[in-house]
Amino acid sequence: MKNIFCRGFMSLAFTLVAAATSFAQTKPLKIGENLPENVWSTPLQLVNHPQKTITLNQDKDKLILLDFWATWCSSCLVNFSKMEELQKQFGDKIKILAVSNQDRLVLEKFFASKNGQRYKNVVSVAGDKMFHQLFPHKGVPYIIWIKDGKMLNTTDGAQVTEKTIQEVLGGENSSLQTVVQMSRDRPLMLSENFDNEKDLSMISYSLFAKGRIRGMGFGSGFHRSGQIVYGRQFTNFSFWEIASAIANEIFQKKNQSFNEKRRIIEIKNPKALNYIKNAEGRVEDYNLYNYEYIVPQSKADSLYPLMLENLSRFADYKTIIEKRKVKCLVLKRTSTVDKLKTKGSEMSFLFSLSKTNLQNTSLYALVNSLNAVPTISLPIVDETGYPNNIDLTMGAISDLNSIRKELMRYDLDLVEAERVLDMLVISEK
Repeated sequence: MKNIFCRGFMSLAFTLVAAATSFAQTKPLKIGENLPENVWSTPLQLVNHPQKTITLNQDKDKLILLDFWATWCSSCLVNFSKMEELQKQFGDKIKILAVSNQDRLVLEKFFASKNGQRYKNVVSVAGDKMFHQLFPHKGVPYIIWIKDGKMLNTTDGAQVTEKTIQEVLGGENSSLQTVVQMSRDRPLMLSENFDNEKDLSMISYSLFAKGRIRGMGFGSGFHRSGQIVYGRQFTNFSFWEIASAIANEIFQKKNQSFNEKRRIIEIKNPKALNYIKNAEGRVEDYNLYNYEYIVPQSKADSLYPLMLENLSRFADYKTIIEKRKVKCLVLKRTSTVDKLKTKGSEMSFLFSLSKTNLQNTSLYALVNSLNAVPTISLPIVDETGYPNNIDLTMGAISDLNSIRKELMRYDLDLVEAERVLDMLVISEK
């Protein structure tokens, strides 16, 4: 009996190793290719299901949607309720299956949490390796469409709708847009043919486009050589965010604080600068912008001014930094007594509306934080001329009066005045 058990156990182990080896050698599938036969019979580890494992054999004749997700992906979680409704609506015609490479314990812990309880009916593959190898991707949510045993398409989650499912089931020309996820390591939309050209090196590059890039998420990236930043990339941002990010870099180089108080909007429809949401609260694709700019490394110091100039040249709006006379709050010293001098302890920074404790920190850091206080409507500029690091503590602050009260303990004050300041100005062309 003992020998039979050992032989059985060794046989099972050999089978598992053989299966793992088989998938280790499987190349990623391309659209139109058949799924390997062993995919249909491979047991899939599940959570939120009466059975711990299932196979896809019984679903082979259905339209199958593999919904790749992760517990940290808010967009994935938002999609779950829609996926559940579509599964109920189409019944046995389709199979929507969530797939995660996070292990069972991580998923079970998530679904047991307060947030995860809302999604406890979601059946998901756990600890997946096979599908991730067959359908590699860089981000989630990511949807694989499988029909008639073949990989039909790859999309983002937003394209899974009643309309697109009906089109695919009916054999109609699909309105699906194939999503091939891109890397931020290379310039946006640059053909891989560029890499095949010998003795060809990039000097500069620019792309400015409106609408969603589905192959890449919302975000920003840098092109660097060591500590030198010679390129910047933005994908699926609002126009205001792109302009603000560029302006912030320019202001920082001048040792100035940038925030919305340092902007002037002179266009008829300011809402067009920001994200536009539909009735469901989703951001509309048509008003998103994508911008990338790369300069020679010898011009890296001019990257952001050149970006802003280029943006202004081709966008619908004139976007510049110019000097304007505006109302502001001026930070001044009220005596020559130095109550700010640091004792030279280890640098630390804590700033909040309830408590502030700065040790061996620059005055610029304090001014930058005060500029972010929401109840302060005017920009704050530093005219103390204080060159050294400071030690400073403040209690709770809520408005200008409470801030002034705390600052006065250090012989500092905020005084309303007019000054000519650098301002980000967005205006009609």
